[in-house]
Parts: sequence; C-alpha cells; structure tokens
Amino acid sequence: MSKYYIRTNSDRCISCKACEVHCKVKNRVPVGAKLGQIVTVGPVDKGGKPKMMNLFMPCFHCEQPWCVAACPTGAMIRRDEDGIVYVDAELCVGCKACIIACPWDIPQWDEESGRAIKCDFCRDRIDAGKKPACVTACTAHALEFVSPNETSGKVRFKYGKKLLEHQSKVKFL
Repeated sequence: MSKYYIRTNSDRCISCKACEVHCKVKNRVPVGAKLGQIVTVGPVDKGGKPKMMNLFMPCFHCEQPWCVAACPTGAMIRRDEDGIVYVDAELCVGCKACIIACPWDIPQWDEESGRAIKCDFCRDRIDAGKKPACVTACTAHALEFVSPNETSGKVRFKYGKKLLEHQSKVKFL
C-alpha cells in the first residue's frame, strides 16, 4: 500500500474543481486528460433528503499496480520507499498497455507527447516536504493528504463520535 492517500471530505467539497485546475496547471496536463478528477455520486439518501456527493479520484498507487506489471519498457515505476507510482517519460514508448491494464482508467494519454501520463501525487512536491497541488488548491479544504492508517483512524473516530451522539439521544424504557 502507498504511504500516502488523498482523502475527500464529501461534506465539504463544493465541486469547484480547483483541485483539477491546479493539477492541470502544475503538471502541464493537455486538454482532455485529467490526472485527478471530481466524481459526483448521487443523489443518495441522507437522512431522508437527497444529497449529491463529490469525491476526488486520483491514482490509488496500488500495492501491486497493474499498470506497472503491464508496461513492457519499465516506464511505469513504483517507488519502494513510499509506494508512489509514476511514469518515466524517457522510457515510455506510447504503447498504452498501462492505460488498458488499469481498471480505474487512471493513466491518461498525452496526445502531444505520445506518452502515458498519470497522477504521481506531485512527487516533486512530496520530496520537497509539500502537499500535492490538488490538496493545496482545495478552496473548501475538502482534500487531505494523509497516510491510509491515519485516514481509517479518522473515519473510525468520526463514526464512533456519531454513534455516541446517537446513543445519548436514545431513551431506554
């Protein structure tokens, strides 16, 4: 598993797409391709009311990435120290095997360069001790750059807190 994860607080996300714009600008992503994108789910029932949920979808940086296994030249690389999966553009021959292999359609085709591109969590920024561009740009502070263990702990805490609040409202006979 990757050492990092981008968590979306769907209650805060306003679908302004600043994350997408900053990603495209920082990484010089061509028109038509997206390294991370807002996906809208819904409407879902939330307490008897319909609600739309927005989730940011970057690369998952899999433990055993299909894109890495499919790449015949070794251009798709998974860093051992943190699990970040990235494309070495010098080695990419544009065969699109990584694009076909990924079940989540994460690698994208860059028509201008004739090579695959994908989210690498802005590894140059990570290496400099900064957060990815999409997280920094989020106007509603809906994106967090965390470790998978940290995010599951936050979810468990939030669920436990809601459960305690609910139990305090329940009257027993």
